[in-house]
Amino acid sequence: MISGPFDDTCANVSEDFIDEVEWRIASHPVAYDMAVAEMETRALAIREERAPELVWLLEHPPLYTAGTSADPTELLTPDRFPVYRTGRGGRYTYHGPGQRIGYLLIDLDKRGRDVRCFVSNLEKWMIAALARLGVEARQEAGRIGIWTGHGADEAKIGAIGVRVRRWVTLHGFAINVNPDLTHFGGIVPCGISDYGVTSLEKLGISGAADRLDRALRDCFPAFLDGLSASGRSLCAPAAL
Repeated sequence: MISGPFDDTCANVSEDFIDEVEWRIASHPVAYDMAVAEMETRALAIREERAPELVWLLEHPPLYTAGTSADPTELLTPDRFPVYRTGRGGRYTYHGPGQRIGYLLIDLDKRGRDVRCFVSNLEKWMIAALARLGVEARQEAGRIGIWTGHGADEAKIGAIGVRVRRWVTLHGFAINVNPDLTHFGGIVPCGISDYGVTSLEKLGISGAADRLDRALRDCFPAFLDGLSASGRSLCAPAAL
């Protein structure tokens, strides 16, 4: 079953709030075009102060998305899954069952107009949540996303792609829980061909979906703190 944009009566979603940010978890895969339409509608409502900020956790059916920097040569099997052009940054990525996607609609007009700091704190949030599941993940200079392992075992476990419209963020992140990793073979993920992709399941962590959601929730207040004035000061570049 594929559910569309949610309203207050939708039975396939759980909702509550953390620090005035709505926290929504879809229980069924959501069609990509419907999710984008929902995000755009919600972003406008946030900008016009008609709706609260939103974190939306979900899955999509199998598909590829092409970011604003996508290179057509990196779409290796264009007929394998539907391909969606999207306004987020980055190149090609895969979404599908077994992958936790987090869409963040956050008002940077009130939390600080610093996109670089937003992305940095988003990476730190993902890393902190994975640490609660026993995964040592990290950022890598010059490589977008979240990485695990070293040497021959080094691989990407999380992807990030963000768009900002009128200082409201759209899109967000994806963490591989237990997807079919062969599906990534139809693209060069995020334009990086030298490293593979991994998942919590491949790292030996089974039944992790609910645990990951709880970890993301528990670490979310620290993410918001990182967007505060004091948190943004930690993102400032070092003086030359």
